[in-house]
Amino acid sequence: MKENALSFQLKLKPEDFIPATEEEKQSQVIMRESVSFWKDGMRRLRKNKVAMVSLVVIILVMIFSFIVPMFYPYSYKEQIKGANNLGPMEYSAGEQERIDAGEKVFPHIFGTDKMGRDYAIRVMMGSRISLLVGLIATGIILIIGSIYGSVAAFFGGWVDLIMMRIVDIIYTIPDILLIVLLKFALDDPLTQLATVPGFSWINVVGSNLISIFLVFALLYWVGMARMVRSQILTLKESEYVTAARALGVGNGRIIKKHLLTNCIGTLIVTTTLQIPSSIFTESFLSFLGMGVAVPLPSLGSLASDAINGMGTYPHLLFIPAILISLIILSFNLFGDGLRDAFDPKLKN
Repeated sequence: MKENALSFQLKLKPEDFIPATEEEKQSQVIMRESVSFWKDGMRRLRKNKVAMVSLVVIILVMIFSFIVPMFYPYSYKEQIKGANNLGPMEYSAGEQERIDAGEKVFPHIFGTDKMGRDYAIRVMMGSRISLLVGLIATGIILIIGSIYGSVAAFFGGWVDLIMMRIVDIIYTIPDILLIVLLKFALDDPLTQLATVPGFSWINVVGSNLISIFLVFALLYWVGMARMVRSQILTLKESEYVTAARALGVGNGRIIKKHLLTNCIGTLIVTTTLQIPSSIFTESFLSFLGMGVAVPLPSLGSLASDAINGMGTYPHLLFIPAILISLIILSFNLFGDGLRDAFDPKLKN
């Protein structure tokens, strides 16, 4: 029978009813795999090679600062007789005699300082102190800033107005001047407190470092507070916050469980970017002589001690300076990678 060219009947064949293969089924899938916020962010972060290299550098610096000193044969305050101002991988006359006698002596990898102390272990301890100060100070900033900013944004009105004007006033206070004033104000009380059992650690860290932490708690949280406030102002109008209020949930629980929890990604990114700023501030203050107490080193105090002998022993200045730059650069690049990975506005 002759087919009508204008007919709309389907011309089906038996082979058209064969079940599709798995490959053909997968070729029809156009939806992306459903992933959580954190899983998607980590996947994007792993694709950022610069951020991953920075993370590896941070881990290596952590190992260098916290683990290697446990096995290192020298102490950061041990003075070796006759080993003053040795160059890298050099030995003192006494150590050379012990080597000639068949004894094994661990080399001074970075040399020694003017007091005969091994410089490598002092750089390790200095980087440990700088990292600890940066991490602890950032933790203080995170806690105070997130609480202050969330309370101001959640209650709004005159509460927000007064709290933000206080932030504006704090912005005008010079931090260096406040640290100097706190140092002189706290010297005598802290010296007396250090004699009380259980507070002897004050003599180890010194009043300068305590003053630095107090200044971080008094001044440096304002940027974090403003960032949290801007996030909470948007989130507090969400439906789940309205539902929580309708169910009678308290304000404190709403802030803790609903608002701060939903801006945790931004908090992590901001905190990571705050760490290098805190490390730089501590190193700068230690360089000026307002850091940790002697003989405890930090990278800033090591650079300050080496500045006078830069022409004769330049490696004593370059090593801590390079390490400070490496730590700050790594944290900054890793923080940028976290921001690119967890910021919803940057997703493509």
